[in-house]
Amino acid sequence: MRHLSLVSLLAIGTCLATNAGATGLATCDSGPPSGWKPQSELSQQLTQRGWEIRRIKVDGGYYEVYALDDKGQRVEAYFHPVTLAPVLTKR
Repeated sequence: MRHLSLVSLLAIGTCLATNAGATGLATCDSGPPSGWKPQSELSQQLTQRGWEIRRIKVDGGYYEVYALDDKGQRVEAYFHPVTLAPVLTKR
């Protein structure tokens, strides 16, 4: 388990280190889509947090989510498809 967590952290770190562009994201080497968690799992996690999901799509190797958060604010957020961890972007 510890090894998997370390690998996940390294993958996220690599993706964050390569951030570039208008949204602050570059293409992330998140492995083949066969190793990704399903979008439905991400949607379920966010819904449990009070988000209202409008759309989830793949963008540059990340899941890009358009939603209303628990405060009713519009959100465009990125998540790593293997860990479903949020990816920080430059604003």
